[in-house]
Amino acid sequence: MLRLVSIFFLCVVFTLPAHADSVHVLTVKGAISPASADYLLRGIKMAADEQARLIVIEMDTPGGLDTSMRDIIKAILASPLPVVTYVSPKGARAASAGTYILYASHIAAMAPATNLGAATPVELAPAGAPDKPATADKKNATPKTDTPPQDARAKKAVHDASAYIRSLAELRERNAEWAERAVREAVSLSAEAALKAGVIDVIADDIDDLLQKIHGRKVKLSSGSVTLDTTHLAVTRIAPDWRSKLLSVIGDPGIAYILLLLGIYGLLYEFSNPGMLFPGVVGGISLLLALFALQMLPISYAGLALIILGIALLVAEAFMPSFGALGLGGIAAFVIGSVMLIDTDMPGYGISWALIVPLAATTALFSFLVAGMALRARTRPVVTGAEEMLGATGEVINDMEDEGWARVHSELWQVHSPVPLPRGAKVRVTARHDLILQVEPINSTKENDHV
Repeated sequence: MLRLVSIFFLCVVFTLPAHADSVHVLTVKGAISPASADYLLRGIKMAADEQARLIVIEMDTPGGLDTSMRDIIKAILASPLPVVTYVSPKGARAASAGTYILYASHIAAMAPATNLGAATPVELAPAGAPDKPATADKKNATPKTDTPPQDARAKKAVHDASAYIRSLAELRERNAEWAERAVREAVSLSAEAALKAGVIDVIADDIDDLLQKIHGRKVKLSSGSVTLDTTHLAVTRIAPDWRSKLLSVIGDPGIAYILLLLGIYGLLYEFSNPGMLFPGVVGGISLLLALFALQMLPISYAGLALIILGIALLVAEAFMPSFGALGLGGIAAFVIGSVMLIDTDMPGYGISWALIVPLAATTALFSFLVAGMALRARTRPVVTGAEEMLGATGEVINDMEDEGWARVHSELWQVHSPVPLPRGAKVRVTARHDLILQVEPINSTKENDHV
């Protein structure tokens, strides 16, 4: 009986989750992107599967894409484990999208000398705002303290964003008034000011200090309220895997832009020279990766169409010289399309001129060279295959009535002639039927000298 109890105890011990007494730390640095959203979503799921006690998101971000931010917030709100968002290390920030994520978390924490805020949608912020409020000339005039967006689309976006962050603040019982100001007025707070204003819950120097300070706090999960027990927890850092790294690389606008051009170059070269295979394979892979990356990014389809039109015009210039009209139009369309390609002003999502200008010049040069090579290849005489035999000259090696043998290109060929031919007669190939050549006699002495 004792042996059975021991076996049962060992089975229970070995089937317990390996990370049941651990805290999973996920690190996000840089813009909130589809790659970082994928990393956090899978990290939260992994922590739940391994039954960790807590999830900590170490964050240092200038903001990011709205769709990626909302995906992350949905995962946090649905998480069966408490999620702590920790703005770290010192000097880090949780601007724009980072502020929303901080508000959505069960515990909001910051390291000293960090800041958060400036949550106004950047691409929809009002343009041309005055540097300072207008001075009131009349006694009852009220000076403006805020310049709201003027167009309906911008107003709708700002109202939606402020309502969204207010709902998060009310859910987590944090300062909702300041959250709205962060959206409408783009205000920011330091860590100390955020703690005093009730925007965050704790200031901690590092992960260990954070775990000590949040011990015993109550948080509300979808399953109910729980009290955090963060003593004696092993810290497990979850690094991005190859998938997240790949998404991060190809999700960079500059890399996606280069992949798009490589794909177009490769397919253009393959179509110009069928049978090369390698350019077509590389071009196809690059184009598919670029399209995958672009569907994750806020692209302008008008910009993409202008890039393709520009390359088409450059190729057309090489085939149909127009004294530079098509070429200049192609370069202009390519450059304008490249500038318009990424449809957002969010930090880290633009394509720099330092990349656009060299690639525009390279594209023009590449298009002229490839198209020119293809044009010359089309006019070059055939040197191999059945077509190359047409027009070749030879010498009959025996007297023949209608069929016999002739030497053509130092090879013996069976030939057919509509007229009898004597041995040594010079002939020209007019057609080929399998291994039989149709020939005719050459009457010109000058042509006979070139056999």
